[in-house]
Amino acid sequence: MCLVLFVLNLYLKMINNFFMDLDYSEIHLKYNDYNLVCYDSGINKNENTIFLLNGGPGLPCNYLRDPHLKLIKNGFRIFTYDQLGCGKSSKPKDLNLWDITRFVEEVEFVRKEFDLGKVILLGHSWGGWLSIEYAIKYQNNINKLILENTCGDMPHMIGELNRLRNALGNETVKMMIKHEAEGTLDHEEYQAAITILNNRHVCRLDVWPQSIYDSLDDWNMDVYGTMQGPNEFLYTGNLKDWNRIEEMKTINIPTLITVGMHDELTPSCAMRMDNSLPYSKVKVFKNSSHMPFYEEPENYFKVLEGFLSQ
Repeated sequence: MCLVLFVLNLYLKMINNFFMDLDYSEIHLKYNDYNLVCYDSGINKNENTIFLLNGGPGLPCNYLRDPHLKLIKNGFRIFTYDQLGCGKSSKPKDLNLWDITRFVEEVEFVRKEFDLGKVILLGHSWGGWLSIEYAIKYQNNINKLILENTCGDMPHMIGELNRLRNALGNETVKMMIKHEAEGTLDHEEYQAAITILNNRHVCRLDVWPQSIYDSLDDWNMDVYGTMQGPNEFLYTGNLKDWNRIEEMKTINIPTLITVGMHDELTPSCAMRMDNSLPYSKVKVFKNSSHMPFYEEPENYFKVLEGFLSQ
């Protein structure tokens, strides 16, 4: 047991050292009647700016921002922000605000206010859906597109989630459907099944990095529930029918698609996007689920830096 703890602590120290250079400024931006909190490394502007759009919806950007700050050493400006309703930004109660088309205009507002020019747009999970929607309308503002652990076709992805749920076995699936029908999602047996799915398909590390916990602890469930649903494996929100596979054929930007072999947004989702995008390539990380930048950081950044250098 002592040896196991020693190895685990050593691994966590390596992860923390890998992501230790958190060099950015926190800037407050007025947006209509609200406040957006932005994070900017402030160097190497314009074509070397990587604009990060994190997942959720409703999460702060911590978990995506922190590991990618290491790219500052490679000459990149790292820029991101807490989307409206998230993190340190304003958290209005109007549920009508939680709409993907409004978020697209929010992203464009932020890009223009900071004079970011043409950016390298990196979207993870929900941030990938937002990046796709943004690129369809504003692709002239993007140098390169990076779609991480995401999809372009929600109904197809929901089918994939059901396949992952079915792997839990018939009795567990019946139990989950029963609780979903009765609205008893807080029941301990239902939550136990969701925990198994999260550990298989969201992050496979025995101990999750602190940045993930920091984001999860500040999750705005009003945003998440309105747009997605009550958990990662049940979609009931206003995005459940979202599908941009046909429109993605018009995105003429060099695109990197990344996915974990065990990802909740499965390799099938990645291949479906790849078949639509004219200038894309896919990288599957064999030992990852939804967080390869934490699960396989060395492999992940090798692939990312290779794409950025092209």
